[in-house]
Amino acid sequence: MTEPKKHRIMLVDDSPFIHKALSKALEPAGYEICGVFRNGQLAVENYSILLPDLLIMDITMPVMDGVEAAREISARHPGAKIMMLSAMGDEEILEEARAAGASGFMTKPFSNPELLEAVEKQLSAS
Repeated sequence: MTEPKKHRIMLVDDSPFIHKALSKALEPAGYEICGVFRNGQLAVENYSILLPDLLIMDITMPVMDGVEAAREISARHPGAKIMMLSAMGDEEILEEARAAGASGFMTKPFSNPELLEAVEKQLSAS
């Protein structure tokens, strides 16, 4: 009997602490972390190679921020599922991210149950 396909998730955040926290929550829940990157430019460069089921990305990062990366990825991959993380719940920034192609949002800090619920919601959305 074959195992069900694991959902593949790409993580983009400039904080190694956040990478670790996300991985510790997602991997035991059965998700595969297919790539971990520290800025939006690396996300754009690697998205086409990895084609994750979900991209979880910080908004504020060096080199290229998450909003610009979401805009570029969405332009190249219109069906991309992008969930943004932010320490700021600023409505203007969230609206900008939504316009760039993000479909989900989480505010840092987050609890594991909140994260898993948000991830499931993103993955089950058509």
